[in-house]
Amino acid sequence: MVVGVHLLAEADLRLDAAPIDYVLLGVYFVVVLGIGALARRSVSSSLDFFLSGRSLPAWVTGLAFISANLGAVEIFGMTANGAQYGIPTMHYYWIGAIPAMVFLGLVMMPFYYGSKVRSVPEFLLRRFGKFAHLVNGLSFAAAQVLIAGVNLFALATVVNLLLGWPLWLSVVVASVIVLAYTSLGGLKAAVYNEVMQFFVIVAMMLPLTFVGLHKVGGWDGLVAKITAASPGTASEQLNSWPGMNLTGIGNATLSVLGIVFGLGFVLSFGYWTTNFAEVQRAMSAKSMSAARRTPLIGAYPKTFIALIIIIPGMIAAVLVPELAAFKQGQDTGVTYNNAILLLIRDLLPNGMLGIAITGLLAAFMAGMAANVSSFNTVFTYDLWQAYVRKDKPDEYYLRVGRVVTALGCLVAIGTAFIASNFTNIMDYLQTLFGFFNAPLFATFLLGMFWKRMTPLAGGLGLIAGTASAITVDVLNRNDVLNLAGQGASFVAASAAFVVDIAVSVLVSLVTRPKPDAELVGLVWSLTPRERLRHDDTGENAGWYRKPGVLAAGVLVVTLALNIIFW
Repeated sequence: MVVGVHLLAEADLRLDAAPIDYVLLGVYFVVVLGIGALARRSVSSSLDFFLSGRSLPAWVTGLAFISANLGAVEIFGMTANGAQYGIPTMHYYWIGAIPAMVFLGLVMMPFYYGSKVRSVPEFLLRRFGKFAHLVNGLSFAAAQVLIAGVNLFALATVVNLLLGWPLWLSVVVASVIVLAYTSLGGLKAAVYNEVMQFFVIVAMMLPLTFVGLHKVGGWDGLVAKITAASPGTASEQLNSWPGMNLTGIGNATLSVLGIVFGLGFVLSFGYWTTNFAEVQRAMSAKSMSAARRTPLIGAYPKTFIALIIIIPGMIAAVLVPELAAFKQGQDTGVTYNNAILLLIRDLLPNGMLGIAITGLLAAFMAGMAANVSSFNTVFTYDLWQAYVRKDKPDEYYLRVGRVVTALGCLVAIGTAFIASNFTNIMDYLQTLFGFFNAPLFATFLLGMFWKRMTPLAGGLGLIAGTASAITVDVLNRNDVLNLAGQGASFVAASAAFVVDIAVSVLVSLVTRPKPDAELVGLVWSLTPRERLRHDDTGENAGWYRKPGVLAAGVLVVTLALNIIFW
């Protein structure tokens, strides 16, 4: 991948940016840093820095919730997937996101927000004790700096392409920009920047999608070009089910099972309901009602944004000569990760090019800031305060948080080069999610609905689940399983989930559970129903603000889109 990046920096493939493009980029950076400086004024405690003092309205946290996810995973990874696999990539949104976001808003947030925990690992501390808490704190911190490296690598690739700087210099400069505003204003700076970045990203992707469709002759023209380029596999690329090209599973029934269970349940629910980089945005809302609405509000743009991210990838695979040749097996010095950059290069004029570059940088900065802001919270509260320096003044932990923010950016510089070795970063990201999120979701699900689950089971289940996912990955890399595409990550996640559940049940049956009195508010059956009800008074009044109404609406829209692109 590093070779591909350097080839892209050559004169014949460089983005031909004009002064107006650099002016737009400069204005964006001034606004980003200005938001960080303004947010700093409201940071007087560690809770302000890490959770915005729990003061933000639902519409702000809802857009930030989605924008935090609109990083390299979406822009590079999903356009790469669109170019490589086509329509089956939609499963990452309509099967692999929306149901889990609805579950988070309706079921999980009352426990997170109601218990007033400051992080997801802290919820594990209250439910299971220190062993599970430490295991999750360490694994989550590791996962976030690895994923931050993905966003940083993608961001640096854009800088490399625009300015021709060496990759290492681009990585360092990009990390300094993110560090500047996250260390200034903490989560509030990150959240308000993410709201702005959401609109910048849409302003980039909408015209790119429409211009691209016009260039290929509309949707019918795109279908015709894909069919002509790949007559043998066109049907797999143009129909979402059974998605065998995406899973790498040759049997249609097993492929559907892999998508529904591996992606739609284990990976998706594991990511959206337990990933603190996302949940942190909902935790910063001003009320329980706002916290519950956060993922439900975010689900609406998430449903439609799939169209303006995946379709451009499909367009790039037939419109960009180098990428079309690469898809046919030729070595052209590019990879699927370059799909969005190559499409921007070929389709957009100056001025619009500046908006596109700004949109890319906004996406990667939003993603990396989400990783870094969640990393500094977990490291400070769940590792440093809990196990290293207890009972210090609040100002001490505020200082630690700012130092750890810099540390996270520094480590991300190193992990960025790990991401550079993957031709499709979605393969890398799904592998990480299988390692870290899938077993965590199993532990949460069992612990939340089965009061008999014990503290020791919580920790051992996490370890066993992670180990099983790693084992599947190693077996596949050594050609024992021979799973192509992203099927290996689906199988690894499924194995992690099943093994975690099995180990947790067995250990629970031979160890002592916590008393019921200690589980109130942490287990469904022991939590008073009034804690789970929607507050419909004051600014939360109105039928359109009810979580159930919001959830039903987005599920209907998602079902309709699944039928249309069947």
